[in-house]
Amino acid sequence: MATPLPNTLYLGSFVHSKTLTELEYLHDTAIAVDATGTIVAIEPLTPSTPTALPARLGWAPSPATTTIIRAKPGSQFFFPGFVDTHLHAPQYPNVGLFGASSLLDWLNTYTFPLEASLSDPAKARPVYARVIRKTLAHGTTTAAYYATVDVGSTNLLADLCLAAGQRALVGRVCMDSDLSPAYYRDEGPEEAVAATLASIAHIDRIDPGGGLVRPVLTPRFAPSCTPALLKGLGELAAQRPDVPIQTHISENVGEVALVREMFPEQESYAGVYDAFGLLTGRTILAHAVHLTEGEAELVARRGAKVSHCPCSNSAITSGAARVRWLLEKGVVCGLGTDMSGGYSASVLEAARQAVLVSRHVSLVESEGEGAKLSVEEVLYLATRGGAKVVGLEERVGAFEVGREWDAQLVGLGVVDGEGGLSEGGTDGEEGGVDVFGWESWEEKVAKWVFNGDDRNTRRVWVRGRLVHERK
Repeated sequence: MATPLPNTLYLGSFVHSKTLTELEYLHDTAIAVDATGTIVAIEPLTPSTPTALPARLGWAPSPATTTIIRAKPGSQFFFPGFVDTHLHAPQYPNVGLFGASSLLDWLNTYTFPLEASLSDPAKARPVYARVIRKTLAHGTTTAAYYATVDVGSTNLLADLCLAAGQRALVGRVCMDSDLSPAYYRDEGPEEAVAATLASIAHIDRIDPGGGLVRPVLTPRFAPSCTPALLKGLGELAAQRPDVPIQTHISENVGEVALVREMFPEQESYAGVYDAFGLLTGRTILAHAVHLTEGEAELVARRGAKVSHCPCSNSAITSGAARVRWLLEKGVVCGLGTDMSGGYSASVLEAARQAVLVSRHVSLVESEGEGAKLSVEEVLYLATRGGAKVVGLEERVGAFEVGREWDAQLVGLGVVDGEGGLSEGGTDGEEGGVDVFGWESWEEKVAKWVFNGDDRNTRRVWVRGRLVHERK
């Protein structure tokens, strides 16, 4: 990570979200990224651009200090890096093992035993290294990670994210109630807050200023925390307004009932977090499937954000979140893979499932056609929306001067006259997306959303640094 970056010109087609409902297509375009990984110019591409633009920017003419990267015309395009707003790094080995469990049974059967085992660095390291590698390979440049209760395990995850060059929020999970097994929970609220402070101090030390890796307060969810712990975390949140908060809310009907039983003095699940100072403009709420009207309005009023996790909501039979309803309430939303409740490391998979889940929601008479999400909208949630959720809306999520170059080069398979892939395709490699030459760019992107996978992700950059390349 200490190696200096060259000034770089990226040439070709660029696609990004201009608004929630509109993708902008910038063809025959040049984007200049300086040695800090920041976009410093965007302009039409002409034959003189590769020499004239660096000269205007005052870049040295030496090839050693300026790199040129071109997207293949018609079959490749640059797209902002994905933002995964909710995933559990230690749960990655359990991906696909949700079985027939409900949420609370699944936690006790699969999740808690695995997370507890990762207090051993020898066991944790390959798990974390693999999940970081997988998410980067799928174009995820920013990830909001839940770690474990163990400080050492949490710190290791932060270290590995920084070493890999992935932008990340890393949170030590807080849980001290009897809902959690005795072998896997904090000894008490004071111990939980102290351990959280230790992990925050470590992350502050390895990445001062949070250029890539930041700490995040992480009460697992209200039922796993005593009122004393929630109070302590709320006080810590007030003392550290620079640290975001992440937790779960209203994922499952049984969970909502449990919160009502455990916190009878509060009117709602959202009200529990609000009462303890944990519902703020920097709070990330995962799921939000069963919010009431009053809760959605409270979330919007506090400026808290929602991570929509369609894959896990379906897999664990939690329900179908009403994303259109949340957006119309003014709630900012992003996408989360929620591994291992979710079955895939791909935010692109979450995007297509978000489309499909919204169509199921639209079949409910009270919702109607307006509930459907478009390709354009889910790609916004995967980039600009996700950036807002994690507090990085001024730095990543789109191609604009002043933003950092978090991007992926996407390659599509161009079919030749014999049914194979032409030279203009993804370097002769079979992938999930086939294009035949008659498709508009809107159709190419739609094919990518519904058929694409990591084979189509050719290169990935974070803050201007190449962090993944498909050989």
